[in-house]
Amino acid sequence: MSPSTLTGQDTTGINDGSKTTTLVTYLTDAWKWGADIFCECEVRYVEKASDELGGYIVYFVSHDSPRARFQDDIYSELSWVHAENAVFLGAGSIGTTEILLRSKAMGLSMSDYVGQGMSGNGDMLAFGHNPGHGAKSFRNPETPNPTSTNRVGPTITSVIDMRDKTDNSLDGYVIQDGAVPQVLSTFVKTVLRTHTVFSSSRAPIRQRMANLLSRCKQRLLHPFSNANIARDAQVFLIMSHDSSQAEARLEDDKLMFEFLGSGRNEKHVERILAPLRKVVEEDGGTLVYNPLRRLWGNHQVTVHPLGGARMSRDNSGKNGVTNHLGEVFVGPGSETHPGLIVVDGAAIPAALGVNPCATIAALAERSVADFAKRQSLAICTKSNGTIDLHRPGSAHQPNTDPIKPCTQAAKRPPSTLCFTELLEGGLYSSQTISLGNSASYERAYSMARARGEVARLLASIRLQQNTQTHAKTRYSGTISGTLVCPSIQGSPFMVHNGTVELFQPDPEISGTRKLVYDCPMTGINGRELHLHGLKVLNSAVSFRPRQLWRTMTTLNVTIVKKRGNVSNDDSEDQTIAAGMLKIKLGKFMKQLSTIMATGEHLREKSKQVLGLSRHFTRQMASQFFLPLVPMQYAAAKPLGGFTNPTDPTATYKIVAEDGIVTKLLMWEPDPRHVPRDIFGILVPIENLFMIPGASVDHQIFALPTIATNAVNYFTRAGYRVFVIVHRVGRLDTIDRDSNWTTYDARLDIRAGFEKVREIWGADKIYTVAHCMGSVAFSCGLLDGTIPADWVLGITCSQVFMNPVWSTTNMAKAKCAIPLDKLYGAVAGPWFSCQASPGGSDGFRQGLLNQMFRLLPEDEGERCSSASCHRTTLLFGRCWSHANLNEETHRHIDKFFGGSSLTLVHLLMRMGRRGHVSTNGPAFAELTTDENVERLRGIPMFLFSGGDSDVLSPQATEMTYERLCRKFGLSAGGARPGLQYRRRVIPGYGHLDCWMGRDACRDVYPIVLDEINRVVGRVQQS
Repeated sequence: MSPSTLTGQDTTGINDGSKTTTLVTYLTDAWKWGADIFCECEVRYVEKASDELGGYIVYFVSHDSPRARFQDDIYSELSWVHAENAVFLGAGSIGTTEILLRSKAMGLSMSDYVGQGMSGNGDMLAFGHNPGHGAKSFRNPETPNPTSTNRVGPTITSVIDMRDKTDNSLDGYVIQDGAVPQVLSTFVKTVLRTHTVFSSSRAPIRQRMANLLSRCKQRLLHPFSNANIARDAQVFLIMSHDSSQAEARLEDDKLMFEFLGSGRNEKHVERILAPLRKVVEEDGGTLVYNPLRRLWGNHQVTVHPLGGARMSRDNSGKNGVTNHLGEVFVGPGSETHPGLIVVDGAAIPAALGVNPCATIAALAERSVADFAKRQSLAICTKSNGTIDLHRPGSAHQPNTDPIKPCTQAAKRPPSTLCFTELLEGGLYSSQTISLGNSASYERAYSMARARGEVARLLASIRLQQNTQTHAKTRYSGTISGTLVCPSIQGSPFMVHNGTVELFQPDPEISGTRKLVYDCPMTGINGRELHLHGLKVLNSAVSFRPRQLWRTMTTLNVTIVKKRGNVSNDDSEDQTIAAGMLKIKLGKFMKQLSTIMATGEHLREKSKQVLGLSRHFTRQMASQFFLPLVPMQYAAAKPLGGFTNPTDPTATYKIVAEDGIVTKLLMWEPDPRHVPRDIFGILVPIENLFMIPGASVDHQIFALPTIATNAVNYFTRAGYRVFVIVHRVGRLDTIDRDSNWTTYDARLDIRAGFEKVREIWGADKIYTVAHCMGSVAFSCGLLDGTIPADWVLGITCSQVFMNPVWSTTNMAKAKCAIPLDKLYGAVAGPWFSCQASPGGSDGFRQGLLNQMFRLLPEDEGERCSSASCHRTTLLFGRCWSHANLNEETHRHIDKFFGGSSLTLVHLLMRMGRRGHVSTNGPAFAELTTDENVERLRGIPMFLFSGGDSDVLSPQATEMTYERLCRKFGLSAGGARPGLQYRRRVIPGYGHLDCWMGRDACRDVYPIVLDEINRVVGRVQQS
């Protein structure tokens, strides 16, 4: 604690460490004892908390500079704090009265006397202008090397006490000198000069001559000074008695006063000013009494407003607002709100005629002491000692960690950027709403708007830059604020200790970056909820500026209630509400103006802001200009391997009747998953035969990049799984000169069946066939190469014997210029789905890669993968990108091989005609009635992806209708009941039915139900 620096700044505050400053006297002491101090906050009102919580809810507005930008909305976004035991109102007479008036208006019961009987403490302001000996009442910052003789001094240096000079105590008063702080000095000087000019013309000749001589004296003694007014004006504050009948009330939610003060009685004023005028004039000066009073209708200036929650004289709310301990009355009776205590001048019942500081402090200490006694709290009088402002902590907590000498340079705190944003929208309250994609949030938003379930989020975000080891910069930080949504019980909610992640790659969805808000929040009723916010940036914004704006200003929001404290799995969370919150253009411009950066210099701050701007621009540009960004080529296998390596139990060499060697892979089920009969004995393990399509291999079923692939799923269901890798698939050794087709591949499938029957017996086998593997399988069954009595049932994925291309592929198949021949003339007879950087594929293939990036695509389906582009040109888009995780999409080249143009030509021809056929040049149709008769009695399940861009769902529909017309729904066999089934799976394309990250949830169970039905097994949990 330091002595006063005599600056005269005490009334507006000064941070010089002297004993009269709040930093030393109050705030530091409270902080040291563990108090949380919130700056730039305006308390609006207080309400009682629920009976379960107890205490009070204090609503307030934060006026920090970023939030102040949203001035029009700031009083709509109230923050709050729960006071469990007590609220001490010490906002000053005006502030406390306004809080209580608004609290009463908001439903807090109290005495009708609130706002009544206020007083200005009889204050009167006067100036002694041009005294002969001068007066240093104004701070002059231009004074060089100020000393104790030329400083202003403290605000109050002396007092004239006139309280005992009359018989009536209400006629007593005191006079204090004062000082004008620098922030008001210019205004006061201007008022005094103006008043002097107008008043001197009405003064007696003798007085005017004295004023003139005084001014001449000052100019001669100080010819170069512009601070004569500062030296030649004394400040006087008179404290007397008034009627204490002032009134405060709320009008349009603003505090209004009817406040006459003590200046309404001219005789009363003149009696007090007479001795003061005599003193000033004896020194050659002029007494100026409140020069602004005429402008304000004879109202007075007071620096000591009192009352508004005045202390009752009979301990009831009929004659006051608080009792003698400052507790607020509930109504006109003597009952009080426990713990709601006024500890400032608002409780003073009348003018004191003296400086009220000591009286207010004494009453406040008395109220606090009584509360502590009633609550059995011990007030510690231990000295704080020397306070270290860099070591926060409560003084009553023992310091167990002794301070050690610093042996190395302190780390510089991380640079941060802060901004505030206001989002508005709607949140639909429902515990059953299904949330899967952006469309579901849009639906919830529309329903919320229709039901009037509006919501607003005012959030302050603090970001830090994190540079990763791979030289990629990321931003993450914290978020706090207020969520208002009346339809959610507990609103408004305080958002606290939340986290924000900017542009994080989404491992679950390929080519997607997320802005993630993850925020715990607490309602006024103590309800604990969680806000999950998501902005998704993907290829849907490519060359679409309006979509880019919507993406970056729309937050998909889910409000959930955590179930339990152990698991953080989202599946355990209960959805409370969902919808969208959006930033409007005007609010966005205000948001930009709130961006603030830490740093010692403007250059450093500007560098941080520019860094954040570059980061946003780079991330948005990478998606907006996606067709023009650098291509993504074959990626190296992760160092730790893939997520779910699914190695086969055994691999068998398969030799077809024409001598072509392929392979058959087998996976044994875990014995724990094999079902048991009613006696607890393991039932025989059923075999499941799976056939992949063209250009792929077993990995589409045993995909190592998803958590649960098809092989995992079916072996865990107790099945022994076989996958044949046929000649038109992705073999270990690629023969680019081969001319194999799906018709040839039927021989490999037969060889695979023979191998299974050789090792595991001659029982019928259930078969799952995908795409061109299914076409090859149909060829073998239709022409008799594969005996139908080897097959127990079939699940056909996308197609069986009636290939019908999607609209895009049909356009390619019917193109006037045969694309297969055009490509063959340019690049040879083999089309590879794999692409390599650096021209290793040759100039022509490299040029084609660059051309393929410009292929037209549906919204959200663009990407930068060269292998994905090549696969799309060959077969059509094989998936909805939203269904592939990032790891799968990045390694497409490891799951695809290529195709001969001979196969491509046959597929184009079959797709145009809608049925399978033999090889050219005959191209004999295989779907004759005689051939179809071979399918009699085979249960069949056909399914298509609803969003497939390879084969139209019409492909399975044609087969389904043909079989039903031929054999009826019972398949024409011995099995009773429905044996032909078909289904279109919405939201899925072609291969993502098997390779999608959620296929184990959306597709595999459908297939397994059909397999179990045909096999005659009850599905195991």
